[in-house]
Amino acid sequence: MRATIAYTTARILLFVAALGALYLVGARGLLLVALALLVSGIISFVVLHRQRDAMSGALVSGFRGVRTRVGEFSSRIDEGASAEDDDGNLFKTRRTRQRSRRSGPAAMTIN
Repeated sequence: MRATIAYTTARILLFVAALGALYLVGARGLLLVALALLVSGIISFVVLHRQRDAMSGALVSGFRGVRTRVGEFSSRIDEGASAEDDDGNLFKTRRTRQRSRRSGPAAMTIN
């Protein structure tokens, strides 16, 4: 998280610096914003490569942790579902046994 905040802060500062420099040169309006975005993007690509690498590494490791937690959660859900299925099969087996007891010759009626 710290690397992301540092990189984002540096990008914003570069944009503001480019905006100020281009304003002093004479750019105004939408042209000023477009040029500032372009110039600050090029400068940050060259100057901030270490911070960008640190940020991407932190994000990737964070996503790995999320994937691990999601995998653990999915396995717990699967275990619970299989336990429910086992309970449901047990219930069906008991119902089938009860029906087979009732459906003997004495339980049959002739209409």
